[in-house]
Amino acid sequence: MINTLARAGLAGLMVLQLGLAQAQTPSTEPKVLRYAFISAETGFDPAQISDLYSRIVTGHIFDGLYKYDYLARPFKVTPNVAVGMPEIADDFKTWTIKIQAGVYFSDDPAFGGKKRELVAEDFVYALKRFFDPATKSPAYSYFNDAGILGLDELRQDAIKNKKPFDYDKPVEGLRALDRYTIQYRLKEPRPRFIFSLAGGDQYGAVAREVIERYGDKTMEHPVGTGPFVLKSWRRSSQMVLERNPNFRELYYDAQPNADDAQGQAWLARFKGRRLPMLDRVEVSIIEESQPRWLSFLNRQLDWVNVPLEFASVAAPNGRLAPNLAKQGIQMERIVNPDRTLYYFNMEDPVVGGYTPEKVALRRAIGLGTDTWREINTVRRGQAVPAQSVVAPGTWGYEPDYKTENSDYDLPRAKALLEMYGYKDVDGDGWRELPDGKPLVIEYASQPDALSRSFDELWKKNMDSLGLRLNIKAGQWPEQLKAARAGQLMIWQLGYSASTPDTQPGLEILYGPTSGGQNLGRFKHARFDAVYEQMQRLPDGPERLALLREAQKITVAYMPQKYLVHRVLTDLSQPWLQGYRRPLFGNQFWQYVDAEMDLKKKTAP
Repeated sequence: MINTLARAGLAGLMVLQLGLAQAQTPSTEPKVLRYAFISAETGFDPAQISDLYSRIVTGHIFDGLYKYDYLARPFKVTPNVAVGMPEIADDFKTWTIKIQAGVYFSDDPAFGGKKRELVAEDFVYALKRFFDPATKSPAYSYFNDAGILGLDELRQDAIKNKKPFDYDKPVEGLRALDRYTIQYRLKEPRPRFIFSLAGGDQYGAVAREVIERYGDKTMEHPVGTGPFVLKSWRRSSQMVLERNPNFRELYYDAQPNADDAQGQAWLARFKGRRLPMLDRVEVSIIEESQPRWLSFLNRQLDWVNVPLEFASVAAPNGRLAPNLAKQGIQMERIVNPDRTLYYFNMEDPVVGGYTPEKVALRRAIGLGTDTWREINTVRRGQAVPAQSVVAPGTWGYEPDYKTENSDYDLPRAKALLEMYGYKDVDGDGWRELPDGKPLVIEYASQPDALSRSFDELWKKNMDSLGLRLNIKAGQWPEQLKAARAGQLMIWQLGYSASTPDTQPGLEILYGPTSGGQNLGRFKHARFDAVYEQMQRLPDGPERLALLREAQKITVAYMPQKYLVHRVLTDLSQPWLQGYRRPLFGNQFWQYVDAEMDLKKKTAP
């Protein structure tokens, strides 16, 4: 009897100890990051995309040669799959780079069941794809700006002779010197070429076998060497990515500033941890602000960029709301390196052209745009006025720089319209064209609630000028297609800086990029000359003087009206640790950790 009781007591003690041990053992539940994009993606072939949301995904699937240090501010470029920094010669015209051995692509049927190592030729092939006319890459002009010897000639030969692009033909300026060494030779000095090499979201290594296997389905089959792989995709609805089992041994390291307390704390906490720390990332498309905000409050999302409508609720006077702080929610708030703008289609018969009356119409619309009303109403104070295309945090940005671009001057706008013949001829309250024909301003928009708020502002601004407005709503990917085809008159959108340099921002006005990055098809000989000269010069007073000239040209001709630089407020749940908004490079998934045990402990 005693032995039986003893055995029962011992068994009970063992059960209790086992329970305690299980309670103390960290959860083996997969670590998942859940958040939402506010606009739909277009696909995941680096050579075919330009939108931010697709590039966030590709930035985590594909590897660039270099990357931006996750914690360094304002920025620091460091090796990614490259071995060390480039060997630069010939006045920034020759760049030689070695890549790591033993880096492998994620498994794919295109490789026939074998592990496929990354080699220098993959970067050669990836860059050639931007020049293949069949790819129709919107980023062709950006990479062509580098002036790689012989590469554009290969493209023009294919176009002229109506034949397939010859990927096997050697190119003088783009060569794999051996299995692990790549060399770029440029026509002109390019002191900032390394920024092009740090964009894995676009110029990431691509395997030729994959592209040839999937043909016109490459947007659906991204295969890279990066930390994540695409597991499922419901177009314009949800993307699920998982840890790449072939991902190389990479450990957390960063170089935060000495006075960056949070960055130093994260470095101390995560240094040496193998990346990525997450097992899975689930990205939904939630275009409407309210359901996106409620999903975060209900713990269905781990991270959210606070929608404008709820900015004063989440962060009154720029400080985290007490009720959110009590829950352990974390906040980061920055002036983003971006600019919002609306562009005029310079080939449109109503608002396009370079004659005085067309310039007057655009400048009048610009002067009649009440940017401060936009900031104080729709944007809830979460923005600062933009003076030009130059984004905060990029080279050439000066906070105290002022241009006419930010002016709101209704009397002057009306005087311009009157002076150049835009008058109400028939007395119906709306102005006509100088030749007496109807004048209708067509503005492209999207069907979500926030866009409708901007539509209302447009209506008020155009009513004040006596200009009849027609709003053309459509889903963002469809509007982008129409914009590239030159079918939109005016479209408002935002551009986030992709590099620390201002040159890519100017590219959206560079004549040779018309129909690509230059959606508005602005063509101005002096602007193009300034742009090209800036490409060759190192940063300094001479380059800055040229930038100021470029800014004056855009103010004078008004091909684009710059509106604001957005103030972004990011919130993350207490169990999401290590988050910092990447200023450049679009990468953060591999640097954050989701502590699922903490999530359970903080359950309501």
